[in-house]
Amino acid sequence: MKTLITFVLLLLTVSCANHETITDKSISSSTSKLDAIIDKYQQYYENQSPFNKLEVGGNNAKLPDLSASKLKNDHDALRLIYDELLTIKPLILPTTKQIDHSVLRYKIKNALDNYTNKEHYMPLTAESGFHAHISFINRMVSFKTEQDYLDYIARLNEIPRYFSQQQAWMKKGIEAGITQPKVVLEGFEESIKAFIKKDVTKSAYFLPFKRLPEYISENARANLISQAKAALANSVMPSYQNYYSFFVNEYKPNARDNIASTSLPNGENYYNNRVKHYSTLALSYDEIHDIGLSEVKRIRTEMNEIIKEVGFIGSFADFVNFLRTDPQFYAKTPEELLKEASFIAKKMDAKLPALFKTLPRTPYGVIEVPANIAPKYTTGRYSGPSRDDQPGNYWVNTYRLDRRPLYVLEALTLHEAVPGHHLQNSIAREMKDVPKFRTQTYISAFGEGWGLYSEYLGVEAGFYQSPYSQFGRLTYEMWRACRLVVDTGMHAKGWSRDKAMDYLASNTALSLHNVKTEIDRYISWPAQALSYKLGELTIKKLRAEAEEKLGENFDIREFHDRILENGSMPLSMLEQVINAYIQTEVSKLN
Repeated sequence: MKTLITFVLLLLTVSCANHETITDKSISSSTSKLDAIIDKYQQYYENQSPFNKLEVGGNNAKLPDLSASKLKNDHDALRLIYDELLTIKPLILPTTKQIDHSVLRYKIKNALDNYTNKEHYMPLTAESGFHAHISFINRMVSFKTEQDYLDYIARLNEIPRYFSQQQAWMKKGIEAGITQPKVVLEGFEESIKAFIKKDVTKSAYFLPFKRLPEYISENARANLISQAKAALANSVMPSYQNYYSFFVNEYKPNARDNIASTSLPNGENYYNNRVKHYSTLALSYDEIHDIGLSEVKRIRTEMNEIIKEVGFIGSFADFVNFLRTDPQFYAKTPEELLKEASFIAKKMDAKLPALFKTLPRTPYGVIEVPANIAPKYTTGRYSGPSRDDQPGNYWVNTYRLDRRPLYVLEALTLHEAVPGHHLQNSIAREMKDVPKFRTQTYISAFGEGWGLYSEYLGVEAGFYQSPYSQFGRLTYEMWRACRLVVDTGMHAKGWSRDKAMDYLASNTALSLHNVKTEIDRYISWPAQALSYKLGELTIKKLRAEAEEKLGENFDIREFHDRILENGSMPLSMLEQVINAYIQTEVSKLN
């Protein structure tokens, strides 16, 4: 089938290639050139950070170098690769190579833009930051030998240098007026304080030393534990304490007051750049704002129908207040919430064969969001494995149970676990015969679009039997539609934070805690919130076209496989691939 799709793509695009004659020689030459560039990129990538190429006794003992000279050298080297990539005309490549080209171009351009936009001046968002991300280094390698533990201790002793470099960039950000807005940083220091432990054995960093293998001698184990405690006491804890003091006394007081990313230096270009990156479509923020308003109006009509269905007497606001305050809609314990999420996930597991031909081998778990980041964290998220001997995990936020309504749990679970992020990410990681970077790339418009589409698939799979759960699904869809309005509103149209919170609160049944958390997330992460609804609308549009043209020959399992089989890609490339698939299937009917 892929051969047929390739042939159709070539026929469809030959007129776009400057009317050049496509020959076997030109295809072969361009393919070879692309393969050579991919090899250059892979070599660059592995040398760019010790996290990108694990080596016992080498990179495993290091943390990334964030010095000005290293970042500039990396940027210059990547620019050369990018310029060479742009000399290839992708339309004459075979389909799989067109995808390689599209994904690599997207990936490199974002890295170049991040440097130009000085993203390294702001290594934090309202939700989290480098101080939390670095704590997961104990998941990156498999602890099998004594050297693995020694390498890990060496990394712990690198943390003072790593934190110092991050703080130096944050100081540059203060000087340049490139900081996070002050209003979204309220309480952020608590996430730093959570890592500071007087008893270092209670630190998450100490976990590997609580399960030292028996084959390591008793003397060696005692030595490793002693070294680990010393590294934590002398390197790690002082680094967090220094960062806490810097954040409270210097960064937060000097953070900017304006929430709009367009208020940053070169802010208009910056936001337009982020809109393009996170949408992967040729849409202006004005067009996206209007799409959001249209979707909000459509979804609100469906929500009002459910309010009538349950016989509720009162306004939309009254019904939402009922949902937010009635105890029947909330779990009593963290365990109850986790068990309910697990039950929903398991029910969907049984539905997957009816929706997909290809399923991944990687399993997943359902766990709570780590306590040290839970207060300002979103309601749930998928966390993929760092190694092939680990599962994926669906994180459920159990902080403030009275703000975690059960009526949205089906939609959340289908989005984050299956058939959403776990399924999509695992299929991508398990792809064969593609360059390594393809299995490691996540493109938000594709992945989050698929996640929101997965919530909709729950309708076809028999979920949302309760009208309240159906309202929960709609409130989640409304949430994503509102994002198009409030993100563009705050960053480009002069909306205040309060106006955005009022808009989200008045159109959804999200808890007010979630409303505040989410709005602060959008403020600190410009345009990322646009990915979800734009991606979902694209997938639904492609499905509608396939259903219309294939009629009774439309196979939902085949369609889903065609969407996911090539991993993450820009939506424009996805449209090209699916349109070619449709043309191929239509040709079989004639």
